[in-house]
Amino acid sequence: MRALPVGDRALLVEVSSGEAAQALHAELVRRRAEGSLSVREIVPAARTVLLDGLDDPVRLATRLPTWEIPPLPARAKEALEIPVRYDGPDLADVAALWGIPEEEVPEIHAAAEFRVAFCGFAPGFGYLTGLPSRYDVPRRATPRTAVPAGSVALAGPYTGVYPRSSPGGWQLIGTTDAVLWDHARVPAALLAPGTRVRFVPARCS
Repeated sequence: MRALPVGDRALLVEVSSGEAAQALHAELVRRRAEGSLSVREIVPAARTVLLDGLDDPVRLATRLPTWEIPPLPARAKEALEIPVRYDGPDLADVAALWGIPEEEVPEIHAAAEFRVAFCGFAPGFGYLTGLPSRYDVPRRATPRTAVPAGSVALAGPYTGVYPRSSPGGWQLIGTTDAVLWDHARVPAALLAPGTRVRFVPARCS
């Protein structure tokens, strides 16, 4: 673990893995909730956690390496279910990368339970982990200029759902009608770090 100063009131904490970042994020959130940590924002990423709005970042930087960070806590709350039609244009390519028949891709993907590791790229976009590492896939060699909103996609160890149409190079395996970002909803984002997610196969129309 390494804590780097960012400006006068922030720290960027680097850890060894995505799992370590998620566990650290959960512990920081817990400590803030109990009142033993004063921080305005806690923002997880792939292998870092940013803490912004600290009163004494230097003191916290010296204390962090001494903390016992417990593994991710079990979640009592049921997983959020997202219906998905496995009709993506890259299903055949993903099946070839996995070395399996195309019809088995939805079965493998829907059998996993995912967790939002962190959010970014666009409002409402969550980076979900949960597939075994043998199912990691590369991004497309040539990104698409426009990926439709609701596209369920894979890249590296992550699954994501595009909240709006945008360019993108992830492998598209399905589509969902779930609204990932809604200004009229509180909270606006459907997904937040730590949220458990399951993808439920739906019939293709």
